[in-house]
Amino acid sequence: MPSAEDALPLRHVVALGLLQGPAELLPVSSSAHTTLIPWLADWPYAQLDGERRKSFEVALHAGAGLALGLHMRRELLREAAQLDRRRAGVIALALAPPVLAGYALGRPIERHLGGPRSIAAGLVAGAVAMALADARGGGGAKGASASRVEGDANARDGRAQKEAAPRDGLALGLAQASALIPGVSRNGATLTAARARGFGRAAAQALSWHTGLPVMLGASILKGARMRAGGVPREQRAALAVGGGTALLSTLASARLLDRRLREGQSLWPFALYRCLLAALVLARVRDAA
Repeated sequence: MPSAEDALPLRHVVALGLLQGPAELLPVSSSAHTTLIPWLADWPYAQLDGERRKSFEVALHAGAGLALGLHMRRELLREAAQLDRRRAGVIALALAPPVLAGYALGRPIERHLGGPRSIAAGLVAGAVAMALADARGGGGAKGASASRVEGDANARDGRAQKEAAPRDGLALGLAQASALIPGVSRNGATLTAARARGFGRAAAQALSWHTGLPVMLGASILKGARMRAGGVPREQRAALAVGGGTALLSTLASARLLDRRLREGQSLWPFALYRCLLAALVLARVRDAA
């Protein structure tokens, strides 16, 4: 087994960290891209053993989660100040399914899924569900606006964020649990669930970020603690630090560039098409290699 420096050159670490930002904020599955881009480019990423790859992905997600938390800090503080029983119920039910599913199914999913074929299937399944939910939600982005003062997406193409009830939180939680399947995308799954529940595009985006951030940070903290308890090889520490730091900067920059457009309501069709095209490219590569 090659050392971390041999298996994961610094330029590849930086490239994957830069990719993490936009892939995390858009419904295209950041974890799928972290696996597929090195595979398609014939990078030596696959030479890392499973634990080392998982450690690197934890660093990427931790950097992205911290960046998103910093970007949203003011509205998160407003949300905390306005927390009531209904909002607490939405948050709790959005968190419970992914926590339980991750505890019970995380290891089996890591062992049996995550190859190019299964990721391509997740990309396509998520794309179809996303496109159907967005079409069912109706309405375009016209007339949608995001109020940063009120901390709520006042979209005219569906329900507003402030209308979210505990049953909506449960739907978002189940969507996040399904995102354990490689290629599905946590952001894509929560957007799909919110649109299927009748929320406007801007409101769906706000709900996706607000319910996804605690799961992202919680999972990173838990996996990071496990990783530290098991010991991090000295030769891997530089890659983790550079990857996490680059992901943080990339996510901060991406959030600033994409924030307004996403909050005003973005059609999900372009992302669904992109996911299908990526899956087709992967399957073509698999076929050629067979």
